[in-house]
Amino acid sequence: MAERRAEYADPDEVDAILSVTPDETRAPDEVTFARNVFLPLSTACVNSCDYCAFYDERGEASLMTPDEVRETVERGARAGCTEALFSFGTRAETYPAVRDELDSMGYDDALDYLYDCCLEALDHGLLPHTNAGVMTRDELGRLGDVNASMGLMLETTAEVKAHEGYATKKPERRLRAIADAGREGVPYTTGILVGIGETRRDRAESLLAIRELHREYGHVQEVIVQNVVPNERSGFARPSTGTVRETVAMARSALPDDVEVQVPPNLTDDLPSLVRAGAGDLGGVSPLTDDHINPDYDWPAVERLRAVADEAGSELEERLPVYPHHVNDGWLSTRVEEVVDKARKEF
Repeated sequence: MAERRAEYADPDEVDAILSVTPDETRAPDEVTFARNVFLPLSTACVNSCDYCAFYDERGEASLMTPDEVRETVERGARAGCTEALFSFGTRAETYPAVRDELDSMGYDDALDYLYDCCLEALDHGLLPHTNAGVMTRDELGRLGDVNASMGLMLETTAEVKAHEGYATKKPERRLRAIADAGREGVPYTTGILVGIGETRRDRAESLLAIRELHREYGHVQEVIVQNVVPNERSGFARPSTGTVRETVAMARSALPDDVEVQVPPNLTDDLPSLVRAGAGDLGGVSPLTDDHINPDYDWPAVERLRAVADEAGSELEERLPVYPHHVNDGWLSTRVEEVVDKARKEF
């Protein structure tokens, strides 16, 4: 049972969102997805949450080499991908082996290395989207220069047992990081995890907390409603489809129209029902690389996504990792915008 130690949303607004049901929402006219290549730059992380299958223990964590990064983005470009998804844990350089690798290449930390990897992706016509845990405002600003978008899951505003002992999992710290991305003008993805010990009320409160940050900064592109899934570490059961549908409907009701509701297309058995509940985006799907966050769950083929959209009464459309309004309003650096312009012409 979650213990809430602070309020992050108006209680009356929370009550209103809790009353929303999937019967009150509808499938969007268009359902979008991005074609990506997944680069797990490092499997090191200062946290070791027991629902996470991504991180490796100290002594086992790796760092992708520059040659591996180059080969992967080259393959992605040949396969028609538009997004280079860079993902690694918070403060990967705290692992001695990773620190040694970075030292040998002349980098101060993992984010310095990431910067050059993003340049490599841009040189090959791919748009970087980085998920690298909690970062400072200065770090977000610097990386924003070489990223089309970035992201960090809020997960929950509740104090849950699964997060005990991890400073960067504290709700206030993650909310501050999401706000800092807005202050730096970074198009952003965030979201909530369903099934890690939070309550229905916690979910509603979390969605409204994200909404307030977007109202202030206008930077949130999409909010992921992601259900936890069983893995070799996790003792958490997969939430029912009904619970996830309910949460998708609450998200669609809570969020403004310019923020999309995203669901991972490989983590549910009834994807069309989530689209009918209001989910308008299926995230990044790779034709080449695994979902390294959830390695036991394969990406569906694009043909499957099209069938899902058809069943829900929607049209499937491919998108870039940055949404059009952020491009049109000048949120991107010149070097990233040049790659966006080229990608738009090829769509």
